[in-house]
Amino acid sequence: MGCFSCLCGRCKDVRKIKDDSSTGVRSSTRKGRSKTSTENVVKKDSSIEKGSDSSTNPKRGGARSFTFRELAAATKNFKEANLIGQGGFGKVYKGILETGQTVAIKQLDHNGLQGNREFIVEVLMLSLLHHSNLVTLIGYCTDGDQRLLAYEYMPMGCLEDHLFDLTLDNAPLDWNTRIKIAVGAAQGLEYLHCKADPPVIYRDLKSANILLDDDFNPKLSDFGLAKLGPVGDNTHVSTRVMGTHGYCAPEYAMSGKLTLKSDVYSFGVVLLELITGRKAIDITKMRAEQNLVSWSRPFFKDRRRFAQLADPLLEGCFPVRCFHHAIAITAMCLQEQPNFRPLIGDVVVALEYLASQPYQSEAQTGSLRSHPSSPAQRGY
Repeated sequence: MGCFSCLCGRCKDVRKIKDDSSTGVRSSTRKGRSKTSTENVVKKDSSIEKGSDSSTNPKRGGARSFTFRELAAATKNFKEANLIGQGGFGKVYKGILETGQTVAIKQLDHNGLQGNREFIVEVLMLSLLHHSNLVTLIGYCTDGDQRLLAYEYMPMGCLEDHLFDLTLDNAPLDWNTRIKIAVGAAQGLEYLHCKADPPVIYRDLKSANILLDDDFNPKLSDFGLAKLGPVGDNTHVSTRVMGTHGYCAPEYAMSGKLTLKSDVYSFGVVLLELITGRKAIDITKMRAEQNLVSWSRPFFKDRRRFAQLADPLLEGCFPVRCFHHAIAITAMCLQEQPNFRPLIGDVVVALEYLASQPYQSEAQTGSLRSHPSSPAQRGY
């Protein structure tokens, strides 16, 4: 996998960086960059818990406090027809606010996998962190024992919907769109690692948490498990193991020691899903193929076998050289030793280079489209 460092060195001129609030600073090596303060994120629990709108700041997006009545009205009293997804936090409904804005509303399931603490973390994180590749928090509700979150509505659902178990209405993603999604997700992760101060460890990066807008621009969502990263001389954060099986870095799963490189491993799993069209964990396959990373490792060692990793739905429509580079990047992210994994900033550079070398076919095929005509079931 030695070509990764060569690739990064070759493509630095491709990268154009804007230092503004919409894109964030990307390079972890740039001097004098401004940072978003998340130092007091845990200290604000009480103000959020009481329902005060402490995060209302026009410059930061102004997440507002809703009443339960307002959000119930937006979803027509949580009508089943408005249900668009379900996860560890609870059910997700499509709603329309009094202003006419379409939103996605998550309602905490008190018997679910996540609880009040994760709710508070998500409100605080998304009130403080703003980037074009992070989902926007519109507001929250803390009436009585009700806990709800209102986000911007992402019409194309989650990445998972467009990779696995596709319906006839949902055409497979082409190569260029997959790379576009990978770049955007990496840029969102880089913002968390390199601009937030202290850095933020996402801890739950997976295809189900990457949401897509009408133009397939990705945004990271679901920050309930996010943790502030190590500062000073600390090398890691010790915490109980959370996340999704198949995406967790091995050192974190075994010891609970969480680092920025844990996120890089999870990103490598998502990259592998984009390349192969296979799920991180798929119990419907033969035992040897159920764990995607384990199944893929022998292929990483033999360039002649790289083609066998390609998603059959791509039908060979990808630039071979860039495809090989993508596998090399993925293999580096999935190194078992965290110190051997690249920084997310280097991954962004490499992926942006691949995005600058798009696949161009002589004729458009009817089977692959960059923009499927019908949205799949939404994921939040």
